[in-house]
Amino acid sequence: MIQGCGSDVGKSLLVAGLCRLFTNRGLVVRPFKPQNMSNNAAVTADGGEIGRAQALQAIACRTPPTVHMNPVLLKPQSSNVSQLIVRGQRVGDIAAMAYGEPRGHLLHIAVESYRSLQGEADLVLVEGAGSPAETNLREHDIANMGFAHVADVPVILAADIERGHAIAALAGAHAVLDVPDRNRIRGFIINKFRGDTRLFAEGLLTIQRHTGWPGFGVVPWLPAAARLPAEDAASLEAALPSHTGGPVRIGILKLPHIANFDDFDPLLLDPQLSIEYILPGRALPAGLQLVIIPGSKATVSDLEFLYREGWHIDLAAHVRRGGRVLGICAGYQMLGRSIDDREGLEGPPRTIEGLGYLDVDTVLASRKALRIVAGHFCDSDATFSGYEMHMGVTRGADGERRPYLRFRDGSFDGASSSDGRVAGCYVHGLVRDPSARQWLLSTLGAASSGIDYDSSVDSALDEIATTLATTLDIGALLALSQEARR
Repeated sequence: MIQGCGSDVGKSLLVAGLCRLFTNRGLVVRPFKPQNMSNNAAVTADGGEIGRAQALQAIACRTPPTVHMNPVLLKPQSSNVSQLIVRGQRVGDIAAMAYGEPRGHLLHIAVESYRSLQGEADLVLVEGAGSPAETNLREHDIANMGFAHVADVPVILAADIERGHAIAALAGAHAVLDVPDRNRIRGFIINKFRGDTRLFAEGLLTIQRHTGWPGFGVVPWLPAAARLPAEDAASLEAALPSHTGGPVRIGILKLPHIANFDDFDPLLLDPQLSIEYILPGRALPAGLQLVIIPGSKATVSDLEFLYREGWHIDLAAHVRRGGRVLGICAGYQMLGRSIDDREGLEGPPRTIEGLGYLDVDTVLASRKALRIVAGHFCDSDATFSGYEMHMGVTRGADGERRPYLRFRDGSFDGASSSDGRVAGCYVHGLVRDPSARQWLLSTLGAASSGIDYDSSVDSALDEIATTLATTLDIGALLALSQEARR
C-alpha cells in the first residue's frame, strides 16, 4: 500500500506506474483504493462509478475498471456535504462532521472488495488517501492505516520533495504515529525530485536515522505525467492544463465544483488550439472561438456563481459576436431555460432560471444515469465514445428538433440552437475519439492533429513504468507483495 505524507504527493501516479511496470512483467495486477474523495469519476463496465485515478490505474493494468477498485467514493457538493458512492452507486449524502463517526460497515465493504481483487490477481497495489499522520482522523479511518491493519497490508510512505520539507514530513510522520501504525510502514519513497539524485544522499541517511525505515528509491520529476488525466481539482488548482500559441482559442469556465474536467485533456494535443481556464474574477476574454461550460457536482450553486461572476453577460456578448458555446452535462443543463430541483438534492427545493440558449428544461432527480455510450454527431458522420454520469432529465423542443448526438441504439442526446452555434449534451469524454475532435475543430475552422489520446496515455504509462524500474528497488517491492499474499 502506497500512503503519502499529504494529499497530491503523487500516490496515484506511483501506483499507476507500478501497475504498468508489473503488468509489463507478466503479472496479473489490480489497483485498489478503499476510499477516495474526488469529483473526477469514471463509469465502469459493471454500471457504477469510481474515482478517475483508479480507472487510470486499471488502464495501466490493461484491465477494465470495476467498482471493487474504489468501493467508497466521496464526491464533494459543497464545503460541508459530499455525495456518498458505495460500490459504484449513490447511497445518499454525508456531512463533513459525520466523517468522524464510526464507519465500520464501510471498512467491511472495502475489505470485501479488496479480497475480491486479491482472488483474481497476483498483485494488488493499494493507494491511500491524504496522510496517515493526520492522527485526528485515525479513530474511524478506513482510507489509510485503518484499512492496512484489517487487510494486513504492508505500507510504503511517499513524500513529495517538490513541495519541500520531505525530510521533516517523513520524520514527523514517524514521530506522531502510534507504534502499531509506525511498524506497519516498511519504508519510504522520495517523489518528484528534480536534478541529480546524488545530491540527496545525505537526506536519505537523515530520514533513515530518524525513522529506521529504509528507502525504496528516489523518483525523478516525470514529464510524462502531464499526458495523464489529473485525479482531482487539487491538481487543477496547482497547474491549470493549458496550451497556448494556437490560432483557435477555447475558454473553459473554472466553476467552483467543476467535475470530470479531464474531458478536455484531448484538446491539449492539438497545436492549432489555445486552451485556457477562465478563473473566477476574470471576464471572458474577447476573441474566443468557443466557450465550454463543463460538468459540475453542484449545478444550481455553480449556475448561481456564474451569474454572480457576470459570466452570463460575457457569454451573451460572445454569442452576439458569433462565438460558439458547448455545455457538457451540468453545462448542458445550464444552457437550458430552467433547472428544477424539486427534490432538494442541492439544498432547499427550488427552480432556477437557466441561461436560455437552448429550448430545454431540466428536472433534477435522485436516480443517477451511469452508462458507457458511443455513436455519432447528428450533423456529421464523426464518431464519439464516452460515458453518462448525471442526475436529472432534460427535455424540450430543441432536443426533439435538433439533438446533438445519436447513440448506437438509435436514441438521441443533447440539443443544438437553430444556428448551430450553441449545443450541449450529457456525454463525458466526447472528444477523446480523434474523429470527434476533428469534427469539433472543423466547426472552428481548424484541423486536428489526429493524435489518438488513448494511445498518448498508454505510452505515458509505459514511460513512467520504465523510469520507476530504474529508480526504485523493484525486488524489495516484490518481496513486500509476497508478504501481503501470506
